[in-house]
Amino acid sequence: MRKRLRQYLPDHQSILRNRWLAPFAGPLLHPRLWHLNRHSAAGAVAAGLFCGLIPGPLQMVGAAIFALLFRVNLPLALFTTFYTNPLTIVPLYIVAFGMGKLVLGGNGSDFVAPPEYGAEGILAWLSSLVDWMLQLGRPLGVGLVLLASVLALSGYIAVQLAWRIYLVHAWRQRARRHST
Repeated sequence: MRKRLRQYLPDHQSILRNRWLAPFAGPLLHPRLWHLNRHSAAGAVAAGLFCGLIPGPLQMVGAAIFALLFRVNLPLALFTTFYTNPLTIVPLYIVAFGMGKLVLGGNGSDFVAPPEYGAEGILAWLSSLVDWMLQLGRPLGVGLVLLASVLALSGYIAVQLAWRIYLVHAWRQRARRHST
């Protein structure tokens, strides 16, 4: 599987040739960002799961920053952020709001549906959308951090366990082959 992944990953020369990435080539070419082992994979999944709940296009930027800071696999961290998409983001934010409300002791407003676009125009709708988001405020903010942390920790542990199970299975297979 690692060999298959390597054929899709950029090599050092392609990073150096890319005019957008060339200024960051020093940090981006650190070997630990591209190496795939149990620790770098688990850390990358944790970073991607945590940053996946960052709003908008900043998810990948956050995952890249975390990957650089913690020296975990960069492509896997970026890829893991894709668990949030138009189908999953609303349920995740509702769960985060509920978690935040639970942690804050029920303080804050109840969850209400976002305003629908109406005849008043886009500016009025955007204004009411911003007001709706501000009402969610504190419970949503606390819940997002809490949910992101729970997802990151769960992902880290799951990858560590899965990798360990795979290794034990491979060791046993190898021992059986060598004993016959």
